[in-house]
This record gives sequence, C-alpha cells and structure tokens, in this order.
Amino acid sequence: MTTSTSRGRRRAPTRMRRVAGKAAALQKPRVILALVFLLGLTSVMLLDGYLRAEVGGDQRVRTGASSAKVPDKILNGGPIVTFQGGRATTISVPKKTIALTFDDGPNPTYTPDVLKILEENDVPATFFLVGSMVSRYPDIVKDMVAQGNEVGIHTFTHVDLSYQSDARVNREMQQTQLALAGAAGITTTLFRAPYSSETDAIDNYSWPVYKKLGADGYTSVFVDTDSDDWKKPGVSKIINWATPKKNKGAAVLMHDAGGDREQTVEALPQYIKKMKAKGYTFTTISGVIEKQNASNRQAANAGSGTAGSGTAGSAAAGSAAAGSASGQSSTGTAPTGSAPTGTAPGSAATNGSTGAQSSGGPGGQSQNGTQQNGTQGSQGSGGSQGSTASRLQAAHRTATGATLYEGKALIVAVAVAEYALPVLAVGLMVVGIAVMGRFGMMVILARSHYRQRNKRRFSWGPTITRPVSVIVPAYNEKECIANTLESLAKSTHPIEIIVVDDGSTDGTSEIARNAADSLGMTNVRVIRQENAGKPAALNNGVRSASYDIVIMMDGDTVFEPDAVHQLVQPFADPQVGAVAGNAKVGNRNTIIGAWQHIEYVMGFNLDRRMYDLLRCMPTIPGAIGAFRRDAVLQVGGMSEDTLAEDTDITIAMHRAGWRVVYQEHAKAWTEAPGSLKQLWSQRYRWSYGTMQALWKHRKSLTDKGPSGRFGRIGMPLVVIFQIVTPVFAPLIDVFTVYSMIFVDFTAALLAWLAVLAVQLLCAAYAFRLDREKYRYLLMMPLQQLAYRQMMYLVLIHSSITALTGGRLRWQKLKRTGEVGTPAGVS
Repeated sequence: MTTSTSRGRRRAPTRMRRVAGKAAALQKPRVILALVFLLGLTSVMLLDGYLRAEVGGDQRVRTGASSAKVPDKILNGGPIVTFQGGRATTISVPKKTIALTFDDGPNPTYTPDVLKILEENDVPATFFLVGSMVSRYPDIVKDMVAQGNEVGIHTFTHVDLSYQSDARVNREMQQTQLALAGAAGITTTLFRAPYSSETDAIDNYSWPVYKKLGADGYTSVFVDTDSDDWKKPGVSKIINWATPKKNKGAAVLMHDAGGDREQTVEALPQYIKKMKAKGYTFTTISGVIEKQNASNRQAANAGSGTAGSGTAGSAAAGSAAAGSASGQSSTGTAPTGSAPTGTAPGSAATNGSTGAQSSGGPGGQSQNGTQQNGTQGSQGSGGSQGSTASRLQAAHRTATGATLYEGKALIVAVAVAEYALPVLAVGLMVVGIAVMGRFGMMVILARSHYRQRNKRRFSWGPTITRPVSVIVPAYNEKECIANTLESLAKSTHPIEIIVVDDGSTDGTSEIARNAADSLGMTNVRVIRQENAGKPAALNNGVRSASYDIVIMMDGDTVFEPDAVHQLVQPFADPQVGAVAGNAKVGNRNTIIGAWQHIEYVMGFNLDRRMYDLLRCMPTIPGAIGAFRRDAVLQVGGMSEDTLAEDTDITIAMHRAGWRVVYQEHAKAWTEAPGSLKQLWSQRYRWSYGTMQALWKHRKSLTDKGPSGRFGRIGMPLVVIFQIVTPVFAPLIDVFTVYSMIFVDFTAALLAWLAVLAVQLLCAAYAFRLDREKYRYLLMMPLQQLAYRQMMYLVLIHSSITALTGGRLRWQKLKRTGEVGTPAGVS
C-alpha cells in the first residue's frame, strides 16, 4: 500500500466561504418562494371553488317547520318586510303596479338579454344577485345599475341562511357587498333569501335571520306572484302565472340565472306588453317603498291639518308625530351591522315616516329630516332631489373607502382565478397524459429490456477478466470508508483501489490505511489532496489509475462481491464508453429510507431500462458507474461546471459518440439520507445540478449524430419527465383536493386511488424485476401523500434557483455507517 500527495487544483478558501455564504443567504428565500408558489396555486383554486360551489356542498333547505313564533301581521302581510326601531312592518305593492324581480344572476348568457328587453320596453327591475356570480361577471352588474335597475343581495353562495351561524350570515352579506362595491361602486340595503317565497312561508328557523338582518339595516323582500319559470313550463304558463289577479299589485319573481332560462327570456317581452295593455306600471322595490312613503306622508299631513302647507315648522311637527307613531327616531342616524362601514345599509322609511331616512342617502349620507319649503315632505327614501332613477335605486349606497378598494381587490382576484383555472386545467390534462404515458412507456420498454438482456444467448462479447481501477473519492467518510473497503476486498474481479481523500478533517485517510492493513489488502492506494471538491478528487483518481477501465463509487457505498465483474462486462462492446450500475438503498428500515427504496427500485428498474433501450441514458450514478479511462480524458474529465458531475459527464460521453448502457446485475448498496433536512439538501443539489447540465449541453439539440440523438430524444425526455412534469405534478394533488371539497368527494377519491393503483402496479413490476420484497410497497400510499410533496417543493426550489442564477457548492451529508456488507441488508 502506497501513499502519495497530489497537486490537485486548489480552490481559495476565502472564495469557497463567499460562495457558501451566498448560497446559504439565498436558499431560505427560495424555499419561501417555492411555498408561496404552491400556496398561490392552491388559493386560486380554492377561490374559484368557493365561487362555484359551497364548501361541503350545503344544499339543505328547511321545509315544513312551525311558524308559531312569527307575527301574524308578517305572515299575512305584503312581500316587503322592513324593520324600524325594532318593529317589523310589511309593505304591499299598490294596485296595478308590478315590481319585477329576478333571482340568481348575473348570468353571462341570459342576464344581458333580460337587460336588453327591459331597456327596450323602458321597464326597471330589481335583481337579487348571488355574490359569487357578481364577482365573476362584474361588467354585467355595472351595466345593470347604469341602466337604472336596482340590485339586492341573494347571499354570496346561494345557501339557506336558516342553517347557518351568525358569523356565516354576516360573511355571506359582507362578501356580496364587497362584490357589488367592486363591480358597480355601490352597496345595497335589499335582501332576498335563497329558496324563499311568500311571507307565509317564514318559519321559526328563518325568522331570527330576517330579524337579525333587519337590525343590521336590511329590507327583506319576498314575492306574492311567482312565475315558476324555473320549472320551464312553457312561455304561456310563465306569463299566466306571473299575472296578478283582479288588478292587484305584485312583486313578481322570475329568474335570469340558475339554469336554462330561454323560456323566461322569450316570455318577458310578451309579459311586459300584456301588463302594460292592462294598465299596469312597472317599478322597483324602492319604487314601491317610495310610493308607500308618499302615501304615509299625505296621511300624516292630513291628520295634522297641515297637508300641503309647505311650511317647515308644520312639516317638522308632522314628521315628529309620524316618527313617534312608528317608533322611529327622526334624527337620521345610520344603523350599524354586517354591511361594510360607510355604506349605511338600511331600509327605506316606512309607515308614518316623513322625516329622517334611517339608512341615509345613496351616498351613505343621512338625510336630516327637514322638509324643504314648497315640497311635500322630504325625499326620505333616497335623498335624490326627485330624480326618477335615484328614487328607483334608493336602496343603493355609494361604496367608499376600504369597502370600495376591498371590493375591487376581490374582483381582480376572482378575475385571476377565472382566467387561471382553465390554464391550470389544461396543465393538469397535459401533466396527467405525461404521467400516465411515462408509466406506460417505462413498463413496456422495461419489459422489452428485461427480455432482451435475460435471454440465454445474450452476451456483451468476450468475458472481461483484466484488472480495473476502482476510484473512491472521500471527504470526511470515517463512518463508512472501512465498510466500503471491506466490500471491495471481497470482489471476484481483480482490481486496484484508489482512495482519494479530498482534504478530510476526520482522519478518513488513516482509517482507510488501517482498514486496508487489517484486511491484508495490498492493492489499495490512499491519495491525499487539499479540499478541491468531488470532481477534482475523481479526476485525480483517473490520472492515477493504472488500468483502462475505471470504476467510480462513493465513499459511503458497498459493492456486492460480483458487482465489479458484472459492471465491466459491457465493455466487451467497443462502442460502450460508460456503464451505469444498480444502486440500492441500504438503510431502508425507516420511513424515509423505505420511501427512497421504492424510488430507487423504480428508477433503476424502469427509468434506466427505458433510457438504455432508447440509447439516451442521462445519468451514471455516482454510487456505481464504470468508464473507459480514455473516454473520460477525451471529454475533459469530471467537470466542476455543475453540481451533478455524474450527469454532466454522462451527457458528454453521449456527445462524444460513446454508448452508455445499464447493467442491472451490478449492484451496490448506498446509505441514503436519514433525515428530511439531509434529503432536501441532497435532492436540491441533484435537481439543480441536472438543470445546469442540461443547460450546459443545450447545443446537442441541433447537433448531428449521437450528440443530436441525445439532444432530441434524451434531453426532452429528461426535461419532460424529470423537470416539467414534477414541477406541475402538484396540480394533480391540488385538483384532487379541489374536487373532493367542491365537486364530488367520492369520484375524486376513486380517481386518486386509480392513479395510485397504476403506480403500485408499476412499482410492483419494478420490484419483481429486481427481485425485491413487496412489503415495502405498503409505504407507497403514504409516500404519495408526504414524500412526493417534498420532492415537488425541492424541484420548484431548484427551478427558482436556476431562474434567478444562484450558485451552490457541493454539500456533504452526515453519514452513520449503518450500511455494512450487502449480506447484512434484508
């Protein structure tokens, strides 16, 4: 045994510290960016899901409950329920008046048609909008309001509020107000509950909800004439069912969304024409309230003997009396509640109210209740200076401040989700096809490779028996180096062993010498060099090698006795320049080890067999690989340009015209990372190094011959299967969660289990090829839920590092030396 000191290339310690410091400083922000990427992706899909369907699919609707706690005057009253001073009052629609209302919109197909018909016939309407739809189609709502129509709240997700908590009720209202603020710059005081009908349907469960919303300043609107257009009974029936009896006034219900509304659109112009011919006028809910207010003012003034006098003093007296009679203060203080601050949601003034409008004007400004000289009372319901459009939209309040900006932010976020989801869906389809296509390709080609290589007549050529050189680069491998040399001592093939100590500080070289002496190994040389990195250590070993074939292995790896012999046999083919062996996880008895074991078995028995048949092997593993010495020197040796020197030199061999093959029978056992932190560090380096190598050899895409073959076959496969698909693979998991929450839990779960079953079948086939025990496959479901997510993050982290131009140094993992001789591994 001899010892020599090399003149390996030195790297200035100060420069190394600078590079390491920079890498450490950049690594944490990039991890955060990777997490932010996934969080953003998840948020977009959750937002879209929330807009399209309620969490858990809550479609419960109360039926048949008692109404004993609901006042009779409400059950038997008109369709408009207001709350003033804690007292509930109903308002009926005047004779020969239609308050046309539409529920469930806006809808991009039907609502614009409805608006066009209303405009052509000079008819206003009140639209009770679903907040999620408002946020998706804000332009329709903006046009709706600009046209002079009135809007009310129909909750954000069309859920029956009688089942919900107060917090949920508040959230439904607030989110819809924000959506209206962002879409049209307004908020509203009108509310209609989903699944509601006439007031006599109010029960003990829903009544507290209406009382709470009334206390918050909302006016609840019901119907007294239902067109039942949602049943699609036919145009004539819709018209007949929407026509009040005996010239009565009515709040008529139709739908502009929530299903196929072609019949409604067809019936609407005919209905308007019919009702106008019968002498009916059309108004909004606020228009009905304004008519009631005017009637109440006349009655109040007549009762005080000052009707129409036009004096401020008498009007004020009448106002005070009316306010007292209704239990309502005439100070004009805006109520507070679940609506956004500054919007002052409240109902229009009702019976006996001639002075203050409790809800304030449309801009959120309360009217002071002072009657203007020469006018008949104040414009209490809207403060609109008598404008017809303003009176018809008196329930609207101008959104200001935080409400307006939060609303616009909501609209922007929803727009992003709306545009992003189709793109993500296409991405999911592409990723799904790529993943399933990869599984199919791997299994088919792996089977073909197995049948080809395991035929009795298959041979690489004359048996290789001449000695070869084994190079063992080592940096602080005191725990493992003795086991490595012990395994090489049992080699059935003649070898020389060159241990290159890359500046270890733990006595690795001394341990190697002592182990060689104790084993009686005279074929071991230990070379010490100053720390220069793994590529430099390997190059030093190649230069010092005595034979034309060199085996490269890691200092923590142990070879099976026939591994070297099996590994060198392909060199009987003069076109073969490098051979990849079969690396196996030795420390597989932990959860992390078992996960990596599954990954290694699938990678070496499916992926590498596929790449071998396609003649585009991307990587010779650092744990076990063999090269022609001349070929290594021809391509310039092991390069320090990337962190994946094994991938770098493999691609270089392809480009130089050498064939790279896989020898599945040459097995080595390696110690895999034992902690998540170490695993992240290793895979981060591998992923980033692979990207560096691909970028370095990008010109192979346009080369001719073997180099071009790798560039146009191998490189796209690596990019698609090892970078692009894994980067976007989280789409599968995110869409699965999305579907479980918002679509169909059972179907989504079955789809996920089907994909898992395909993966299990592929893994089982790989285990069969490698004659491994199937019991480790029991860990595969958990691997998919936990381990795979970490690999996603690592790859995204590496991609961000590559895109931002960061650099990393080779990293040393902590070893335990628990992988001994192969016979000790079960």
